[in-house]
Amino acid sequence: MTQKTSSSFPTMTKTAGQVLVLGALMALTGCAGTVPTLGAAPTVASGSAGGATASNANTQLEKCDRTLGTLSVVEDQASSWYIQLSQYKLGSTVPVLRKMIQQSNCFVVVERGAAMNNVMAERDLNQSGEMRSGSNFGKGQMVAADYTMSPTINFSQKGTQGIGGALGGFGLIGSVAGMVAGGIKANEASTTLLMIDNRSGVQLAAAEGSAKNFDFNMFGGLFGGGAFGTAGGYSNTPEGKILIAAFMDSYNQLVQAVRQYKAQEVAGGLGTGGALGVQGGITPPAAAALAPAGAAGAKKTATTNTKKKK
Repeated sequence: MTQKTSSSFPTMTKTAGQVLVLGALMALTGCAGTVPTLGAAPTVASGSAGGATASNANTQLEKCDRTLGTLSVVEDQASSWYIQLSQYKLGSTVPVLRKMIQQSNCFVVVERGAAMNNVMAERDLNQSGEMRSGSNFGKGQMVAADYTMSPTINFSQKGTQGIGGALGGFGLIGSVAGMVAGGIKANEASTTLLMIDNRSGVQLAAAEGSAKNFDFNMFGGLFGGGAFGTAGGYSNTPEGKILIAAFMDSYNQLVQAVRQYKAQEVAGGLGTGGALGVQGGITPPAAAALAPAGAAGAKKTATTNTKKKK
């Protein structure tokens, strides 16, 4: 009779089998994918806007009870930060900024970008006589932009390398600093928004904002600096998500500033020479600024004595 010997390996339980299967699937990431889920990759600038109504907007977005004017958003496409956006597969900042602005109800957004070509093309068609009667594309319907908002992404290379490894991912975009240590990577972005009065050219408001997050390497602690740990274990937060969060912070701070807006005043009026005159200046503010202290005091005394005599 042959004696049945026990196996030297323990019997695999159902749970252990599931863990092994899961591990195998994780090791084979890139070989298969899941069905895309609508709304599964949101940014902080979530939701939509229609007129004065906002849907699913981020609760952290500043909002206004009354609209303060019309506004256009214009990027400086010749600047270095804009040129580098395409190198990191990032598009224009204008669409997301316009959505945030409309959701906040602080300004009415008017078109001054690429779609303006289509707006004018419709008018050209109307003038050519090709449009149907009643199309109502006559003159005097365009809305003026009271203000212009100009976005900027601030750059900095400080801190692009940290403890335990070199920076990967963000490069120079959005003053991005990377720190790899113990499987943790910090991502930061800094942005600025400027708001200009279109009629006078005066800057009305300026705000700087920032955002930061941490990416975690799931396998860094297990596999150290080996191939598995460097093969995409980071959650790889897209650069754009950090920048959008930074722009929302900038916009929130700008809204807080304009809510308490008080116009700056210059003696003699804006653009009439200013209070800091130069020698030989002919404007009243310049003359007053350059007047000798003794003469100014004597004039004040004479004025006081005249009032007493009266």
